Amino acid sequence: MSKAESHYANPLIHESSPYLRQHAHNPVNWQPWGEAALEQARREGKPILLSIGYSACHWCHVMAHESFEDEATAQLMNALFINIKVDREERPDLDKIYQAAFQLLHRRSGGWPLTMFLTHDDQMPFVGGTYFPNTPRYGMPAFSEVLQRVSDHYRQHQLDIRQQNQALLEALRAEEAPAPAAGPIGLTAALLQRACDQLLHNFDPVQGGFGSAPKFPHPTGLDRLLRRGAGGSQQGAPDRGAEHAALFTLRKMAMGGLYDQLGGGFCRYSVDAEWQIPHFEKMLYDNGPLLALYAQAWQVTGDPLFRAIAEATGDWVIREMQAPTGGYYATWDADSEGEEGRFYLWTPDQVRALLDADEYAACSVHYGLDQPPNFENHAWHLRVVVELPELAKRLNADPDLLSTRLDSARRKLFAARSQRIWPGRDEKILTAWNGLMIRGMALAARHLDRADFATSAERALDFIRAQLWRDGRLIAAHKDGQSRFNGTLDDYALLIDGILELLQCRWRDGDLDLALTLADVLLERFVDRAGGGFYFTADDHERLIQRPKPAHDDALPSGNGIAAQVLLKLGHLLGRMDYLDAAERTLRWAEPTVRQIPTACNALLTALEAFLEPAQIVVLRGGDSEILTDWRKRCATPYAPRRMTLAIPTAAVLPAGLLTERRAEFAPVTAYVCSGTQCLAPITTLADLERELA
Repeated sequence: MSKAESHYANPLIHESSPYLRQHAHNPVNWQPWGEAALEQARREGKPILLSIGYSACHWCHVMAHESFEDEATAQLMNALFINIKVDREERPDLDKIYQAAFQLLHRRSGGWPLTMFLTHDDQMPFVGGTYFPNTPRYGMPAFSEVLQRVSDHYRQHQLDIRQQNQALLEALRAEEAPAPAAGPIGLTAALLQRACDQLLHNFDPVQGGFGSAPKFPHPTGLDRLLRRGAGGSQQGAPDRGAEHAALFTLRKMAMGGLYDQLGGGFCRYSVDAEWQIPHFEKMLYDNGPLLALYAQAWQVTGDPLFRAIAEATGDWVIREMQAPTGGYYATWDADSEGEEGRFYLWTPDQVRALLDADEYAACSVHYGLDQPPNFENHAWHLRVVVELPELAKRLNADPDLLSTRLDSARRKLFAARSQRIWPGRDEKILTAWNGLMIRGMALAARHLDRADFATSAERALDFIRAQLWRDGRLIAAHKDGQSRFNGTLDDYALLIDGILELLQCRWRDGDLDLALTLADVLLERFVDRAGGGFYFTADDHERLIQRPKPAHDDALPSGNGIAAQVLLKLGHLLGRMDYLDAAERTLRWAEPTVRQIPTACNALLTALEAFLEPAQIVVLRGGDSEILTDWRKRCATPYAPRRMTLAIPTAAVLPAGLLTERRAEFAPVTAYVCSGTQCLAPITTLADLERELA
């Protein structure tokens, strides 16, 4: 907090969100979204200035420092507008609506900070932007000039604004409109091939990833390619080109600065095409899917690099992202001491002072410290420039000895870095993001044989059950002992997905029951009964200008795509036709969008894959936990993304349905193998099971 701000306090001081509290001492009279602020706008006839961001957002910090901490700018904002600040991580419903409105108004994507100006009586946006500088630059006017122009326009052009708003509202509502629900589903395996072809068309064969700078990991696209590489009856032979693109990208990301070479975990995106310099914030929602992907890449290849990256990322999650109470925190900030990336940067002299001569000789070449600085011409952000085999040749040294030296160097550098002033950590615990990480940790636990990862995931699930599950409904966020905000489609779908992955590590009575209850809430409160698919918010949610029904993946995989995936699994597992019907209707509703932009709908494509070729479900029943675990582990290899394996003790308490018929026979373990509605005869020897799975 600056000295100028110290005597200010606005209503955000009572909020739990770290992002909102960062603005609690601005001279701007910020208010949280709620009836009090909306009623004030209606009463005073002032337009609303809606600012949406999040705590790890660098440009949010820049705009706050330049404009929101400036007394003259604040006076103008307070005089002309009702100012509302929203944490997009707590209120993804508002963010989705106003990002969509921005795109419709300006014919381009938005971002954060999102700055929208709304009508006072119905919260319709009539002007929007993202970051505005405090002085004219970057081809943009000064924020103070924007404020005055918008205010003048609002007073002088009410009729034009109302006409524009009506057209915008119709466009937003068109996205809600149900698609025809009759007739057979038109999606086929050919669309899976088309999506793969489009991804490969955009693949960068030199640096990996898709397109040019800025470069994002796009986990759903990489998962799609990796699954394509596995082949299948609907997809034909394994696609080695797709597999190569996924694995090559994962290797390049692991070698680059996107990955934290000392502490593990991945940053949000790379500002360059070579993965060198990231936007330094670390988000839970990126690392959950990436952890899963690296564990799967290890399973596909046996390459120790992929295992090392997965283990280091999981270790980082447990060490730095898991609360003592069990839930996973949301983000690490990009900035520390007011500078982006400062925590992660080095100079050769700093590194040399911490290492012995042999360690520095290896480290300097390995991480490019012998090359010109790669961060703003004055500092070095570590990335692997010379891999170990080539390093051994250059230094004429034994690779094992070099590996030992590099390990020692990393430990020393990590210890020294830990003594620096850390970036801020947003310690909100978000249900949807926790679902993603529960899935990632569980999948990594199974493929890497890391029981501590499974334990970590169970602790997170237990926290959600204790603190974010209330009166049969999910709560979206928890901070400082408060659980707030209605759960969305993403919260339910992603948590179910995490639970189903966790159950494949080890069975716990009650976990499947919770997944089924969550699925039932989806069908009761979120489903579009007329058109198919699921709304982002429940039917008893606050009435907003739109009720989104998202099909596209964005930073998170599409809630509709994940919902369809988990309903197909649960439907086949338990014989629940209502789940299977809801999944099919979701695919039928999404068909026009998927056909139009398949690469933006990878989660829905995975659901389509599961619809065309149902998951192979293996249920193992037995009383000897050691033998049961051994059979489960044998089912986990090789890479089989369309297989689900549950090892269920004989004494387990099971929900009603088909699963209760899967009993242990006269053998230590009995295996039931089904695909869709077709099941094999019970299998009682491991050799017979392995033959069926081969």
